[in-house]
Amino acid sequence: MSTYAITADTFFFPTRVAHGGYLMVEDGVFGAYTTEKPDCEILDYTGKQIAPGFVDTHIHGFDDHDVMDCKADSVRTISRGILRNGVTSWMPTTLTATTEQLADACASVYEASEEPGEEPMARIQGIFLEGPFFTEKYKGAQNPAYLSAPQIEKLRVWQDAAHGLVKKIAIAAEYPESPDFIREARKMGVVVALGHSDAGILEALACLDAGATVFVHTYNGMSPLHHREPGMVGAALYSGDKSFSELICDGHHVNPFAAAIVMNAKGREHTCLITDCMCAGGMPDGDYFLGELPVIVKDGTARLKDGGSLAGSILRMNQAVKNVVDWGIATPQQAVYMATQAPAEANEIDDVCGSIRPGRAADFVVLEPDMTLVETYLGGASVYKA
Repeated sequence: MSTYAITADTFFFPTRVAHGGYLMVEDGVFGAYTTEKPDCEILDYTGKQIAPGFVDTHIHGFDDHDVMDCKADSVRTISRGILRNGVTSWMPTTLTATTEQLADACASVYEASEEPGEEPMARIQGIFLEGPFFTEKYKGAQNPAYLSAPQIEKLRVWQDAAHGLVKKIAIAAEYPESPDFIREARKMGVVVALGHSDAGILEALACLDAGATVFVHTYNGMSPLHHREPGMVGAALYSGDKSFSELICDGHHVNPFAAAIVMNAKGREHTCLITDCMCAGGMPDGDYFLGELPVIVKDGTARLKDGGSLAGSILRMNQAVKNVVDWGIATPQQAVYMATQAPAEANEIDDVCGSIRPGRAADFVVLEPDMTLVETYLGGASVYKA
């Protein structure tokens, strides 16, 4: 592969923003950053910004395909489609289902990761099991027929089917079994998140003490903040930088001011932008399914036909990044961090993605000054132009 340098107005590095200069890309990986013009091919992005490729760690589907199709081809289709959103690393996300269905989904993700095919696709960095260890009250778009208390034996079944690809699982905090499950899951190297839960703050904090570190789509699918019982939201805010909070910043799931409250309480370094996108992402309005549940997509939202609850989103990560800047609740640097380094750290995959560092795969995006996505690069090669 070739060696070239990128020049641009702005580079978003892990700890700073650099203006001007040159970033080397050698054989598909990042090299050094220098202020001196190198003697090689120059990609001129004057007037533009260079950021790490986005990392979407909570996404169910895209382009009319769903991880719960339990087909490797569906996973590949999603992986290719989300390059249009600036996403270069992602964690295929499951839904509450039978033990057998979840094992099949895990196996299909592993197959897609091992046999990616000829076309470029965003890198699969692990599987996120969203359920089935939730409770009824805040089940959201999770099928109540399959809800149960946490069982470590089932996690082992899914991890075996995934050949070790399971990186995170979400559970409800109020089950008596939850703290022990968390301790065992952490021994397996699996990150534990809390969500779809009616837990009180003490139950949630006990789970954090046991090793849980993430709150799933904060505010959504959890007991709210109340001054007598702070609930799950209170635990997320109280724990500050001792845990990470996911946020769906599509303007429908969370009010921008509420999103800013989370960011202020936890710091942008511990806030993760996610899409929670379902199969209708990238598709026109109409009828779809989230798992087994019928959904109607209209006016920028995906809602269950039965009851009208929000059923995931059709949010694209590049739009989430732009939204938080447009809303005035994050600087461009903070927005990029929340879509790259923070989710990578929260899911313990920051050793392979989420930042521009020498020796890393040259996965990056080109952005306009207003944060509009211009181009996506994967392994140093352009794979999408807006």
